[in-house]
Amino acid sequence: MDTFFISHGSPMTSIDDKLPARHFMQSWQKNILPTKPKLILVVSAHWETPEPMVNIVDRNDTIHDFNNFPKVMYELEYPAPGAPELAKRVRELLNNAGFNTKEDKRRGLDHGAWVPLMLMYPETDIPVCQLSVQPEMDGGHHYNVGKALAPLRDEGVLIIGSGSATHNLSISEPEDGPVLPWAIEFDTWLKEALIDQRHEDVKKYEEMAPGAKMAHPWPEHLYPLHVALGAAGEMAKAELIHHSWALNSSLSYASYRFTT
Repeated sequence: MDTFFISHGSPMTSIDDKLPARHFMQSWQKNILPTKPKLILVVSAHWETPEPMVNIVDRNDTIHDFNNFPKVMYELEYPAPGAPELAKRVRELLNNAGFNTKEDKRRGLDHGAWVPLMLMYPETDIPVCQLSVQPEMDGGHHYNVGKALAPLRDEGVLIIGSGSATHNLSISEPEDGPVLPWAIEFDTWLKEALIDQRHEDVKKYEEMAPGAKMAHPWPEHLYPLHVALGAAGEMAKAELIHHSWALNSSLSYASYRFTT
């Protein structure tokens, strides 16, 4: 099973038919992954914890973790089955690799998980487990988390890192304006580093990438990429499977497939 990094973008992706990324996610089963996985593990930028944590539930609640959006978005539900056995397996693999893990028996899916999944797998028939990120740690830590989870790929588990290739929501520019230079620079660097298999550079993106601090004032939206990349292995090849821009020309929807 290949691993993936999906830029989930704005929660508006769930309803805004003008967004190209929405159509990309809707075409997932036709164009990207025709064979359904048995289980899904989502590493979401919107669950931050000091140590890796998984949710162990029988049925996932839908967390509407956003404010001041259209009312209809708060009525959306994605009641995917939970994946308790997968959660236990994730903990086993991470604990064996030296990580200190924890579990949450109440948490459902935040919008970093359910927004893309409701478009990719609207049938809600695949059990889903969610894994947190550690914003106080670095890219190397998250790459190693993914490396520990690599055996899941042979067990029919689809590993999705859900974040954003660029994520600076403090920038305000006209919606129809040109893409901002710092966003282009970082987005291009990330694509080239991944395709050239410069994994060490990606781990140390804050030092190596142009415009890194502008593109990611906080790192949580890029760390899911490190997990997905690490899970694909040291020889992983990257393929850009979607690219578009939104939100005042600074939010990249660049999404990648990692193949060993």
